[in-house]
Amino acid sequence: MTSTDAARRRIVWEIWILLGLSLGRAAVYAVVNIVARLTEGTPLADQTATLNPSQSPRPYLDLTYQLLTIGFALVPVALAVYLLAVRPGARPVTRAVGLDWHVRGRGFDPDVATGRRRRDVGWGVALAAAIGVPGLAFYLIGRLAGITVSVQASALDTHWWTVPVLVLAAFENGALEEVIVVAYLFERTRDLGWSPTARLDWRFLAASALLRGSYHLYQGFGPFLGNVVMGVVFAWWYRSRWGRRRVLPLVIAHTLLDVVAFVGYALLPPGWREALGLT
Repeated sequence: MTSTDAARRRIVWEIWILLGLSLGRAAVYAVVNIVARLTEGTPLADQTATLNPSQSPRPYLDLTYQLLTIGFALVPVALAVYLLAVRPGARPVTRAVGLDWHVRGRGFDPDVATGRRRRDVGWGVALAAAIGVPGLAFYLIGRLAGITVSVQASALDTHWWTVPVLVLAAFENGALEEVIVVAYLFERTRDLGWSPTARLDWRFLAASALLRGSYHLYQGFGPFLGNVVMGVVFAWWYRSRWGRRRVLPLVIAHTLLDVVAFVGYALLPPGWREALGLT
């Protein structure tokens, strides 16, 4: 075995191990979950999925559990960034994937940094708007077709900390999914020889989109398809001349989408929830 073959094998193992600790694990559970749902005898349309359940009837214990869950879910994100950072001969990870809002150093220009942050936020808002309406449409069509469960976006009781925790949960989802499914997966598959030119490699596009859809299967086939479409758009944008391999706009977009879903769900009148097929 040559050194090149050994290096490629290490990268492949690294990808599988990281996915096994994070979203790959979630995908396996989601596949098992949808099989269980389809075979239990109750139509999917009559079943429910809860995204942010309460973990204790005692408010401050529930808060503690919620914060611990969010904190530990971000550990694979830190691991992905670390693994990208220690690649031999690679660019600094903050520059390579656009995690550079905090960077200061020689040649730092605050005006350039401010403009970059504004562009990131602007693209994040634009991507959230572009994905949000189609995503809701996929959900509603799936409910009408009976292939999507009723999604309860939050089952937390009303406390002073409920909205902040839901916002943190939204950020956790955005960071976990976009850093691993887009930035990390692109960089490491590129190290394997994918995406050798400026053109987007269909293998990365398919792998990223299908992985994103697979760990949403527990919600039914409507969210699976909606998230595959979202995965295609986000992966394409990341590699495009507008995205410039910057992951922060994707994290912002995903966080905004989930904040609207989680917090907006709690603010919707019961009649609206029923009309949208939300429990």
